[in-house]
Amino acid sequence: MTSAHRKSYGVKGAPYAFLVPATVLFALFFALPIGYAIWLSLHKVQVKGLGLGSGARQEVWAGLENYTDALSDSEFLDGALRVLGYGAIVVPVMLGLALVLALMLDSDKVRLAPFTRLAIFLPYAVPGVVAALLWGFLYLPDVSPFYFVLEKLGLPQPDLLDGGGLYAALSNIAVWGGTGFNMIVIYTSLQAIPAEVYEAAKLDGATPLQIALRIKIPMVAPSLVLTFFFSIIATLQVFSEPTTLKPLTNAVSTTWSPLMKVYVDAFGKGDIHGAAAGAVVIALATLVVSFGFLRAANSRNKRDVSQGAAR
Repeated sequence: MTSAHRKSYGVKGAPYAFLVPATVLFALFFALPIGYAIWLSLHKVQVKGLGLGSGARQEVWAGLENYTDALSDSEFLDGALRVLGYGAIVVPVMLGLALVLALMLDSDKVRLAPFTRLAIFLPYAVPGVVAALLWGFLYLPDVSPFYFVLEKLGLPQPDLLDGGGLYAALSNIAVWGGTGFNMIVIYTSLQAIPAEVYEAAKLDGATPLQIALRIKIPMVAPSLVLTFFFSIIATLQVFSEPTTLKPLTNAVSTTWSPLMKVYVDAFGKGDIHGAAAGAVVIALATLVVSFGFLRAANSRNKRDVSQGAAR
């Protein structure tokens, strides 16, 4: 091989060399754990006799038995229903607030915009466990300043850690922590819209509200899709907030969410194979919901583009 050929080969292989570190990390910390979880979910521990002695406990092939048990487990299914109710509150409220705040910050009349953006985004920098602890103590009647004020004013003091109020309490933590991130994503998209578009709309007599509804929101639709996508994934994987609030109330069970059920199976009951099956089911559900939403969004975008071209 001549020096020219070696030089050409080295130049062509350079991109692949740069990909090696990322590929190795992806394989070790993403692909390999997923593969191992799937392998565990297809096996179970078979106990012979009293389970004592060498060879009394063996790992054998279980097929889809663990998946059948997971999908027929009432605690797992009840947790899924609770998460759906939780998501029905969190996602629309969080994204609605993020959109409104982004539109307000994008206005020409806003003051102290950098400080306001930082103040809205700051809760996202607080770890989820810390945020849950913070709000959990604010929910406790004995230590919460809110309950003290309500008592002095003679107003009713709702118990947010029991009954239907628990969903509002958990949703509030998620909305408080996630609105800032989604607002930044939407606000960045608004900043990318050319100023000429707004100037043309103003020359046509459009009001600020009309500009927001007919220009800004449609043009940041891809960002709304992205934030909705991330919000769905985060909702289906809720774990930190109910787990942190559990010591403060009896209304949160150890299996309040599907991920909490997986944790209990793995580290409470020692059923690592059943827990792996539950984790795979959650991952597949997240993938199906996310893929279905993205496909529906892409189909709508293509339909809007085709209709626009036809006009």
